[in-house]
Amino acid sequence: MPSDTALLAHHTVRRMGFGAMQLPGPGVFGPPKDRAVALAVIRRAVEAGVNHIDTAQFYGPDVANELLHAALHPYPDGLVLVSKVGAARNDKGEWVGAQRPEELRAGVEANLRSLELEQVPVVNLRRHPESDVPFDDQLETMIALRDEGLIGGIGLSNATLEQYSTARARIEVACVQNAYNVADRSDQAVFDACQTDGVPYVPFFPLGSAFHPENPVLGMPAIKAAAQRLGATPAQVALAWLLHLSPNVLLIPGTSSLEHLDENLAAGELVLDQVAIDALPR
Repeated sequence: MPSDTALLAHHTVRRMGFGAMQLPGPGVFGPPKDRAVALAVIRRAVEAGVNHIDTAQFYGPDVANELLHAALHPYPDGLVLVSKVGAARNDKGEWVGAQRPEELRAGVEANLRSLELEQVPVVNLRRHPESDVPFDDQLETMIALRDEGLIGGIGLSNATLEQYSTARARIEVACVQNAYNVADRSDQAVFDACQTDGVPYVPFFPLGSAFHPENPVLGMPAIKAAAQRLGATPAQVALAWLLHLSPNVLLIPGTSSLEHLDENLAAGELVLDQVAIDALPR
């Protein structure tokens, strides 16, 4: 197995992190079903050594950040909180774009308030494919926010290869957070570019989308066979496969369950045998 740590915006982090997206209520909207359990999940993750937590002010909205603050503030040394801007929620809970420069700035300021930070260590610019805002204008805003000290590193989310290349020509990209898993490798070109450049690649939906009941990741025959042979769960095999692909892969599986949290974290210790490696995509 590759090292279990990597650099994220010059911070050393464990490659198995935690995503806060599932902490709010159903549909990532409203309060959690059980606030005490949500707080316990966050605390157990950090106690287990997680020092990379992904969040966003629009998760809830405000819910995920408020829970992180309640569970962890004052934050332990070495904890890297990564947020994102570029989206918002309306009063019906629908996802809407917040792509204009002034909206990106407002998003960073909202994260600073809700997390009670003077600087967010990393903020990902989440690009919407249908956005009519020039990417260069968005990048200018992120650079200004960094230069003002409001954010540390600038990451990208939902970025195309062209956008990644454009950003790399102007800044040190802290990370790229795009959809990627064993059943959906449509982002392979960006994955390969990040691997070549040594830029952290953070796949979201590593176990398949939480918004779709049919899950081709956990139902993949090669995943199920490996799990049965290795005495692991399909989720653990799918996560271990991502870690096996490249040392620049950082994982942020999310959950609101203590049981699933322990299951996910244990995937960091799972070593795939040669049979599994040969049967799974490379």
